Amino acid sequence: MADLKLLNDQGQVAATVSAPDTVFGREFNEALVHQIVVAYQANARSGNRAQKDRSAVKHTTKKPWRQKGTGRARAGMTSSPLWRGGGRIFPNSPEENFSQKVNKKMYRAGVRSILSQLAREDRIAVVENFVVDSPKTKVAADKLKNLGLKSVLIITDTVDENLYLATRNLPHVAVVESRYADPLSLIHYNKVLITKPAIAQLEEMLG
Repeated sequence: MADLKLLNDQGQVAATVSAPDTVFGREFNEALVHQIVVAYQANARSGNRAQKDRSAVKHTTKKPWRQKGTGRARAGMTSSPLWRGGGRIFPNSPEENFSQKVNKKMYRAGVRSILSQLAREDRIAVVENFVVDSPKTKVAADKLKNLGLKSVLIITDTVDENLYLATRNLPHVAVVESRYADPLSLIHYNKVLITKPAIAQLEEMLG
């Protein structure tokens, strides 16, 4: 079993929590982690960029100057890709599909690998629960300050409205339910704060 630090409200280590090796004790597989992070970012792309080719740009079909006799290179249309303001030869179209398929087994193995490495680097901390009494940003900010956390991903079993509203305006802080913990967020934040019930949920999902 992997031992994770259990923090009290003042951010001090009160005890250790035994976490399952199936989720928090795996070897780090850099190639797999890289693949699922890149795939996650690629799947988030909207793919709606668009450029114009030589027929789509605003232009006239009049020949800029006559074919011979001017001494200049011959030109047939101002929308030629050679011209400034002309069309692109191979324009990007909004029909592009950037999605990458990742097998469920691979995705789960990658998330387990990330969580295990975070545990080894002492970037995971555990709390009994994480709740705020009112939907005020100051309340959540003070709570995190007491815990000594600035850049943190908070994983809870349920996100109530107060917690969502209190944390949404804090920079470098994100709150998610355990089933929505994604590989990019896990590696992005300096610390990951997990509640005890969320550890059980992660074990159920990833174990």
